[in-house]
Amino acid sequence: MKKKSALILLAMITAFSFIFAGCDNTNNTSDNGSSPSASPSASASSSPSGSSDFDLSSEITVVSREEGSGTRGAFVELFGIEEEDADGNTTDKTTEEAEIQRSTGAAMTSVANNTYAIGYISLGSLNDTVKAVKIDGAEATTENIKSGTYKVSRPFNIATKGEATGLAKDFIDFILSKEGQDVIAEENYITVDDNAAAYAGDKPSGKIAVGGSSSVTPVMEKLKEAYLAVNPSAEIEIQQTDSTSGMQGAIDGTLDIGMASRELKDTELESLTGIQIAIDGVAVIVNTENVAEDLTSAQVKDIFTGTVTQWDEVID
Repeated sequence: MKKKSALILLAMITAFSFIFAGCDNTNNTSDNGSSPSASPSASASSSPSGSSDFDLSSEITVVSREEGSGTRGAFVELFGIEEEDADGNTTDKTTEEAEIQRSTGAAMTSVANNTYAIGYISLGSLNDTVKAVKIDGAEATTENIKSGTYKVSRPFNIATKGEATGLAKDFIDFILSKEGQDVIAEENYITVDDNAAAYAGDKPSGKIAVGGSSSVTPVMEKLKEAYLAVNPSAEIEIQQTDSTSGMQGAIDGTLDIGMASRELKDTELESLTGIQIAIDGVAVIVNTENVAEDLTSAQVKDIFTGTVTQWDEVID
């Protein structure tokens, strides 16, 4: 009897083991997403661009550039974010809540990674990781800048201490030549001379340092590449910082050529000779999931000064 009871008990334990194993397998199937009720995160990640999943009541994340950035200087001036008092002193009213990024690439990455962010970058650097919104009904394109329809644009300047000589002068001559202006056009910037003469420099050897604006840097790298193809005996070092640092470097002699993505200040022009090499638009960018397509200049100003803090205040 004892032996028979033991066999019955063993059979019962085995049966219960199969039952519990079946329950565990059912739970695992559900956790892996094969059941009809998928996890919220998985559902959100598959949402299409500009879908109704965009929460209009969310707070706006403002992404701005650092002080000294030529892009920031142009942006706050063009949108009236920089205000002037009765004594002629200007104050940048960008909200203190803004997330500050120190380069064009960093600003673009920040907006690309945040559904509710808004920022601004050089138009020539725009790619499909973010979306440029229309401003006052006009798209941010080189054609619209040329026609005057899109008014958010600024100059790309370079500067030298006094008149450039030697390799620095020859490189500048190339930038302003037909070959150099063709490079600028190919990189989606606006040329300053559509009828420039062909390059006819003497191709000197030597080494120069060029530095400053992170917005000008990408096209300057392309200009350097094209110039070295015709003058391989030259050596050009490009240092990416910001416009103000570029001008200061040219003033103190640590740079042969400074780069600025804004107009030069009167104090800088006291020591430097400025040359405009291109015109660039400033694109106001949002995340690709954002449903915003068109903002007015006044709305952009309100967002970046902190007057407007939620998307439903600017999107119907």
